[in-house]
Amino acid sequence: MQTETEVAAYLQEIAKSGSILGLESMQGLMEELGNVHRYLKYVHVAGTNGKGSVCAMVASILQQAGVRVGKYTSPAVFDRMEQYQVNGRNITEGEFVRVISEVKAACDCMVAKGRMQPTVFEVETAAAFLYFYQQKCQVVVLETGMGGTGDATNIIESPLVSVLTSISMDHMNFLGNDLRQIARIKAGIIKEGCRVVAVRPGQEAVRRVIEDTCCQKHALLAYSSVQEVSHLRYCRNGEEMRQCFRYHCGAGQRTGSVQEGCFPENYMEIELSMMGDYQIENAACAIQTAKALQDLGLTVPDEAIRAGLMQTRWEGRFSVLCGNPLVVMDGAHNADAAKKLGETLKRGFTNWQIIYIIGVLADKEHEEMLRIMLPLAQKVLTVTPGNSRAMDGQVLAEEARKYHEHVSACPTVKEAVQKALSVADGEKSMVLAFGSLSYLRELREALKEIL
Repeated sequence: MQTETEVAAYLQEIAKSGSILGLESMQGLMEELGNVHRYLKYVHVAGTNGKGSVCAMVASILQQAGVRVGKYTSPAVFDRMEQYQVNGRNITEGEFVRVISEVKAACDCMVAKGRMQPTVFEVETAAAFLYFYQQKCQVVVLETGMGGTGDATNIIESPLVSVLTSISMDHMNFLGNDLRQIARIKAGIIKEGCRVVAVRPGQEAVRRVIEDTCCQKHALLAYSSVQEVSHLRYCRNGEEMRQCFRYHCGAGQRTGSVQEGCFPENYMEIELSMMGDYQIENAACAIQTAKALQDLGLTVPDEAIRAGLMQTRWEGRFSVLCGNPLVVMDGAHNADAAKKLGETLKRGFTNWQIIYIIGVLADKEHEEMLRIMLPLAQKVLTVTPGNSRAMDGQVLAEEARKYHEHVSACPTVKEAVQKALSVADGEKSMVLAFGSLSYLRELREALKEIL
């Protein structure tokens, strides 16, 4: 393969086989590639919501600390290259073509030996391991694709820190309809004797699964919690709005299977460039992860934590695309994310006219999400994301009408943007697009064309 177009065609072709959980194929693929993943150190991140944001924050903190850091996240929102970053720089097209070609050669060897062709996610993940090894990364921040136990990223054996963001119902077609079972699968990234940082669960079932797994694996657990946040306020830095708060890295944060412990009591003054109430929870998780890395001997000064959070950018999470009218996109795609997004709207956008554009995937908990979010909107427009797992916008509109009387299905994303902009009127009007990351790139491009 010589071009990105050829690579895209190859990935599209193997994507037809769908998703297969389990590590056997991934182990075979990495053997063909010399098991390069074993020469890297990791912060491994799983959960339902917040994974991408926490990865972005931790990677930014490590970069500010002078660590050569790789970051692998999925899915891509705007550009496939954004999935592979070293010190905040996307992989180049040439590098991407080269590394995927190397992985394809390994896949061809497997097939020639009578083994199955690896899935597209296994190929992309193997490419990440190979690329970061070649780039001599000192730490890799690694996001799971789906679940944890059988996820291709879980081939890694000894992470520095296993991180669990908030856990709720997610990918039920693959992970099951029981919260305890989903939590158990996501906790599968916890390895023997590793450090674990987890967002303090609101559900007892999830808490028990995390703590039981840590006990079984002799892993030391530290919880992060928004309850340790105080003096929360909005502040302005030049033209940019930020969330400013104080975080208490204090006693009672850590429990574990071996001993009770605590971080030294101290407060950190934080300026967070990412808006949205839920980003406070993600920032707390990133701070605790940085503290765990400090405990392990990595040089991660508190100033690097503050600077890293201030510098973090993560498109698709309450990202402002336009100021007049205000157009925001957010990757909220399930009930837990919807609850947090709704809290942001209630805090900062009361008495606003809000028009939704919603597109969802069929395997997501969309009905509960609609119940939570729709009462906050004046008008709702539905679309069909460009994804094989997408729910048809017409079907989504029928479900949405259970919770809102002003719902319209739009045949294209561009038409939805045009209609939303025509409805938005006045300074306190917002167009909010959410539901699935898979259509946000198309939405952004449509907005550019219209404006």
